[in-house]
Amino acid sequence: MVHFILVQAVCFLGTIIFFLSYQCRSNRNLFRMQLASYCCYMIHMFLLGALTGGTSYILNVVRSYCLSSRSRFLHSWQMCGVICCLQLVTLYLTWSNWWSLLPIVANIATTIGE
Repeated sequence: MVHFILVQAVCFLGTIIFFLSYQCRSNRNLFRMQLASYCCYMIHMFLLGALTGGTSYILNVVRSYCLSSRSRFLHSWQMCGVICCLQLVTLYLTWSNWWSLLPIVANIATTIGE
């Protein structure tokens, strides 16, 4: 029971941070807050034993880092393509069943959208 509460608390913290990120005035700070949120979600997924989701959120952390940096290359479509390809590699390496597709598809759509 304590494990369950801890896991849900980590997810709830990630959700609070994610919602608060939209109060940031600059995109750079928004992506930094989302990076912290994705760290919470990543820990949450690994605590649940969801390998595909946890690994996918590692890539979301990298994406948020790239988008919060000042480097032009890290903001480029080429980097977007690299992250999307890494999401597909993650899907291949951590495939367990059809619902492994869900976090990957969502994260690829988010990567392209940002």
